[in-house]
Amino acid sequence: MTAICDSLSRMTGTTSRALALLNLLQTHRHWRGSDLAARLGVTQRTVRRDVDRLRELGYRVESPPGSAGGYRLEAGSAVPPLLLNDDEAVTMAIGLRIAATQQPVGGPEVTLTALAKLEQVLPSALRRRVNALASSVHSPRAPEGRTVSPAVLGELALAARDRERVRLRYRNARGQESTRRVEPHALAPAGHRWFLLSWDLDRDDWRTFRLDRIEKIEHTRVIFTPRDISDDEVAERVLIASSWTPHQIEADVVMDLPFVPMNEHFGV
Repeated sequence: MTAICDSLSRMTGTTSRALALLNLLQTHRHWRGSDLAARLGVTQRTVRRDVDRLRELGYRVESPPGSAGGYRLEAGSAVPPLLLNDDEAVTMAIGLRIAATQQPVGGPEVTLTALAKLEQVLPSALRRRVNALASSVHSPRAPEGRTVSPAVLGELALAARDRERVRLRYRNARGQESTRRVEPHALAPAGHRWFLLSWDLDRDDWRTFRLDRIEKIEHTRVIFTPRDISDDEVAERVLIASSWTPHQIEADVVMDLPFVPMNEHFGV
């Protein structure tokens, strides 16, 4: 009986460790074997065995060549065994995209993290289905302005997580279109809009972009090193950007001046 209990305990530990490894692989684009071993508290040999187990389960874990080595989770030809069939995966992806464009319960970070994890492993065929269906599903519009494209939100969430430089085709408030080369840092909602805080490579400074004005995203596959910026500064920059919305204001101006000078200057 003791031997059976010990065997079950080892199996449970192996399964838990494999799930922990899978979770780590889903949080970053690339992991070094030594970093995974340190996070899991095991040897690199054990990491290699657990990676093989994930591959046997259908997860496409790649090992890039080179001295650095490491592992990354790629999209395969089918959805990995997440207890979801294709229709369920598509439905979940659409729901997450729509939820992310609203003000989700629990904060935007939870929705964006789930969306990034799911879209990372969606095969291209299912991704096309998601894009087609999402474009035909109409969610409630914000009181003013254009709605955010769920596809844009999903792509930027992945780029920010993977620290990938992108090119944006952006239209400003005057309708002028330009191409911006940026390093996506954070996505944040403010009021009824979503904003992207990023480092603008051409202007060599932080810039905040409204997501509803982004016409197109081009991926460069160039990885960048994140620049230092505090959460408070991120919140402050997004708040400033959200307050720069033009409004027409009517006001009565009261001036305490003598009548004669007023009449001469303004023809009262």
